[in-house]
Amino acid sequence: MRVQDLHVLPKFRDGWSYLYLEHCKVDQDARAIAVHDAAGKVPVPCANLALLMLGPGVSITHAAVSVLADHGCLVAWCGEQGVRFYALGMGETRSAANLLHHARIWADDSCRMNVIRNMYQMRFSEKLAPDLTLQQIRGMEGIRVREAYAKASRETGVPWTGRNYKRDSWENADPVNRALSTANSCLYGICHAAIVSAGFSPALGFIHTGKMLSFVYDVADLYKTEVTIPIAFKAAAEGKDKGLERLVRIGCRDSFVECRLLEKIIPDIQSALMAPTEAGLDKNIYDQDAAAPGELWDPVSGTVGGGRLHSVEETGPEAVNDSFDS
Repeated sequence: MRVQDLHVLPKFRDGWSYLYLEHCKVDQDARAIAVHDAAGKVPVPCANLALLMLGPGVSITHAAVSVLADHGCLVAWCGEQGVRFYALGMGETRSAANLLHHARIWADDSCRMNVIRNMYQMRFSEKLAPDLTLQQIRGMEGIRVREAYAKASRETGVPWTGRNYKRDSWENADPVNRALSTANSCLYGICHAAIVSAGFSPALGFIHTGKMLSFVYDVADLYKTEVTIPIAFKAAAEGKDKGLERLVRIGCRDSFVECRLLEKIIPDIQSALMAPTEAGLDKNIYDQDAAAPGELWDPVSGTVGGGRLHSVEETGPEAVNDSFDS
């Protein structure tokens, strides 16, 4: 990909949400991809696709992955119906600015607490009192989520006895819990794609911690009561004999478009993390060639130029660099 091509990549907010595939072959088709299954060939214009989820039985060519990467589409390998996550490809960002900001405030306890309060505040219409403890805020959040479950149960007539399922006995879970897991998986995939696309870290969570997707869970929790809970209960009410997981995925696709989710996620992340918008990023860093050498960290000057040999006279004997940074 040429450097100038970075200026014409579609914005994440303008893309389609996601496409889930299973039991098919995916290959390159001109500057897009094509899906081949028992029904024939289906071309997929991937330039605006945010996330491609590959389920069981999918074979994908190297050329197809290359085209998807060129278009900034995140590729995720997942389990049946998208309910487990195994691996993913790279997003389109060429800048470390958001990642460095993310890591900096994550590592500072005071800043981290501010982000946590921001992320909880985004879920409530009323202003959270500044003297509320984190434990009190968690209690308020628990009440809010329980009320969302109760409301969805009343509106759909689907009984609700609590969130309960086991990954190793998926079919034994009741329909609404299976629907919730499927819907949340779709939401996690979209949030994951947005996080990687914007250059943040999926692992550095503020509310959640200790998992490689902790920040994905943080971001997804902003939208569950608005999106996945209503979808799951509606699908559980309608999908007894219609393929529950498929109904959920279709409901997620339609809801993501209706609530304009792709337009919200990255601005919400930037707001919660007090991160600079694209206009505030250093353009020299943001637009640089991905193959160009980066800078070298220096405890005195901050950074020094990379990709060249530094002399003893220039940097001091303790800082001699006899290799190229790439």
